[in-house]
Amino acid sequence: MSTFILGLIAASITTLAYVPQVVKTWKSKSSKDLSLKMLIAFSTGVSLWLIYGILEKDTPIIVANSITLLLSFVLLFFKFKFKN
Repeated sequence: MSTFILGLIAASITTLAYVPQVVKTWKSKSSKDLSLKMLIAFSTGVSLWLIYGILEKDTPIIVANSITLLLSFVLLFFKFKFKN
């Protein structure tokens, strides 16, 4: 297996792991169990990974972190929208 395929698989799994939290928060309309500090730290880290991927021209890192950043922004939005 090439490292590119391995990277795509790893990126897909870690990105998809975040989807259930987004769905749960959306369905429950509750963000009380989400830590704002964690979401900010996580979004910052993912942003840096995305920049790194762009600089390195690493497609799996770019794709995965773009999607993960979008999902983390959705959770941040929910954190402020569902203030409970």
